[in-house]
Amino acid sequence: MQITIGSRVTMHFSLQLADGMPVESSYDDEPITFVVGDGTLDRGLELALIGLRPDDRQVLTLMPGQAFGQRDAEAVQMLPRTEFPADMPLAPGQIIGFTGQNGEELAGAVLEVGQDQVKVDFNHPLAGREIVFDVHILVVENPLQGQG
Repeated sequence: MQITIGSRVTMHFSLQLADGMPVESSYDDEPITFVVGDGTLDRGLELALIGLRPDDRQVLTLMPGQAFGQRDAEAVQMLPRTEFPADMPLAPGQIIGFTGQNGEELAGAVLEVGQDQVKVDFNHPLAGREIVFDVHILVVENPLQGQG
């Protein structure tokens, strides 16, 4: 039973930067279950799973842009300080939740805090980074074929 778009997959995974710095892992916790194509994983990570079967283990190095997209200079924006609550302390490195123009939730990282403006980066934190993606496929269920 191979993973395809629409497969329900249960797996363990880890993400780390090319230098070995861990980003996220399920290996010490419960495995994740999701449907390929539902947006749970970045599209680049999903594509790396296509064709894998239960009990497969794979470690892939995804080059910048293959997962989480490339960095976009236009995603770094200067926002008026008045758009933030007056009593909100702001500091570089702080992650803040924003509501986008279409009502979607966005995370932004504060880069600089000025008297009148705040520089915020809306790029995904892993955008443009080389990522090591380690997976262990536990269960694959395809809609028309049952469990595999």
